[in-house]
Amino acid sequence: MIAIIDYGVGNLASVRNAFIKLGHEAVISSSPEQILQADRVVLPGVGAFADAMNNLSRFALDNTVKQVIAAGTPFLGICLGLQLLFTEGEEHGIHPGLGIIKGKVIKFDLPRPYKVPHMGWNQVFPREDSKLFKGLPSGSHFYFVHSYYVLPQDDSVIAAHSDYGVDFVCAVEEKNLMATQFHPEKSGRLGLQILQNFGGC
Repeated sequence: MIAIIDYGVGNLASVRNAFIKLGHEAVISSSPEQILQADRVVLPGVGAFADAMNNLSRFALDNTVKQVIAAGTPFLGICLGLQLLFTEGEEHGIHPGLGIIKGKVIKFDLPRPYKVPHMGWNQVFPREDSKLFKGLPSGSHFYFVHSYYVLPQDDSVIAAHSDYGVDFVCAVEEKNLMATQFHPEKSGRLGLQILQNFGGC
């Protein structure tokens, strides 16, 4: 069973529907007990970094996420769910994240004609040994909507990068922990392959 964490942020139904389409049992849950018992866990999210962290704390889910990852359960962060894994975010001031990955989340500072947010389809270039991108050709297109991007301290966690006026990290992977800046659930056939790869981890 795949648990999709409900902490009051984001369109969770589209993520659940994508997994169901692939034949997986998936539930949307804010119960720490149910999430900890799941075979796999997904942290989606859209919106502001600080608000999301406040919601995770309010629902007592911040520690749940840390427990899931520490236990070795396959874990997937999506969009804001990637950013929250980092030490801090710089949206409207400096705010602490979950601190699971050392690094920070910063805003795009781009010349014209680039617009912020980065919205739409863009190419993704994964590392060759990535479990998440297994079977997917380098340079495949995925769907992005974001104004901030992650800067990990340790390059070894980088699973893929993309380019939008600047080369930026768009996916991380370390043991059972995986996360993408793009939305696989909105990225058509190749996005479903990402979710299927995660479902098979």
